Amino acid sequence: MLTIGVIGAGQIGSAIAKVLAETGKYKIIASRRKIEKVRDLEKLGVKLTRMNREVAKESDVIFISVKPYKVPEILNEVSDLLRNKLLISVAAAISISKLQKLAPEAKIVRAMPNIALKVKTGFIAYSRGPKITEEDINLVRELFSEMGYCMEVDESLMDAVTALSGSGPAYVAIMIEAMAHAGLKVGLPRDLAYISSAYTIYGTAKMILDTELHPAMIKEMVLTPGGTTIEGIFYLEEGGIRTAMMKAVEAATRRAREIAEKLNQS
Repeated sequence: MLTIGVIGAGQIGSAIAKVLAETGKYKIIASRRKIEKVRDLEKLGVKLTRMNREVAKESDVIFISVKPYKVPEILNEVSDLLRNKLLISVAAAISISKLQKLAPEAKIVRAMPNIALKVKTGFIAYSRGPKITEEDINLVRELFSEMGYCMEVDESLMDAVTALSGSGPAYVAIMIEAMAHAGLKVGLPRDLAYISSAYTIYGTAKMILDTELHPAMIKEMVLTPGGTTIEGIFYLEEGGIRTAMMKAVEAATRRAREIAEKLNQS
């Protein structure tokens, strides 16, 4: 049985540990300084420690899930234990070349998941380092497929992926909140407003994924001449919803590149 290690059991790291532990296919060990915050993981059989070196030593595959600025410090601490091991970084902005310099004997994969992996519906983009074999990629896909949907991308796209799908749950949460507030304004009870808004977005997304229809086709299914939907869409377009979303992703991408440039120097 493979041992999977997670260095940095924060929001994303603890979710990775939880999802993989629930499969029963792997031994899981995870580290965190404030270990008391993730004690629930022990109920799933996850071994918890405050020692990053213990995770690196015991694991066949190591996820590093810490704040980007902490990555150099952590890898300097454990790099001597990573020879020929698969190191999967889910830290934003840190390039494969930077990771390889910090852990020269490891096999590197850089990934960008989103928080929806907590409920096994995450989107995970990943890029492979120079030492990665097809066998390694098969294992990466096996692990990520437990968390949602994964796709290999060119590393040059990672900043944009971070801005769109990495940050995306926050954008969608704002949309759900806005729809629910609209429901409250027209008199819906609070629970009905929030549940119907969330399920409407969930169901629309599932239709697009399951049927492979373009979003415009879903929209056309609902539109009728002079009806309620076209009236609502008129005000959405007048409010510039498309432009606002494009500007948001552009701004987030720009910020991701700024952070990456700073962190990957030298």
